Amino acid sequence: MSGEFPGVVRAAAMDDFASILALNAESVHFLSPLDAARLRALHEMAAHHRVIESDGRIAAFLLAFREGTSYDSPNYRWFAARYSEFLYIDRVVVASAQQGCGFGAQLYEDLFAFARAARIERIVCEFDLDPPNPASEHFHRRHGFREVGRQWLPGSNKQVSLQLRE
Repeated sequence: MSGEFPGVVRAAAMDDFASILALNAESVHFLSPLDAARLRALHEMAAHHRVIESDGRIAAFLLAFREGTSYDSPNYRWFAARYSEFLYIDRVVVASAQQGCGFGAQLYEDLFAFARAARIERIVCEFDLDPPNPASEHFHRRHGFREVGRQWLPGSNKQVSLQLRE
């Protein structure tokens, strides 16, 4: 990565899990809850699990999966039913104190480089429509994503926009 960002992107390690769980809890209203056992299982399934370290702390993380995993997310399964090959961004979280510093964009640039190297043509994700998450909508539009579907999550009052970047 160039020097334009204040953080260092690196592979997530088990030593980072407490920080990752704290970041996830801070943004759980936009994400599914996560505990240590679930994080460990997701980490083992992940194709790309990265963190940004800034000033000695984990400031952000991204977790993504390839097609063909046993991941039980209804959003992941929506994409799996429609596309034979993809890289699914499960969650990208930036500490609230560091939002606006470019860490989300830094993680996405790192992910796009990973996808290019692996020759993955489809990157997919979702963001909340109800309740609305306009910051995520703007962020994803800026990074070349477009809506390919919508769904209400089972057992919740949450509707998501299913996004694709080719």
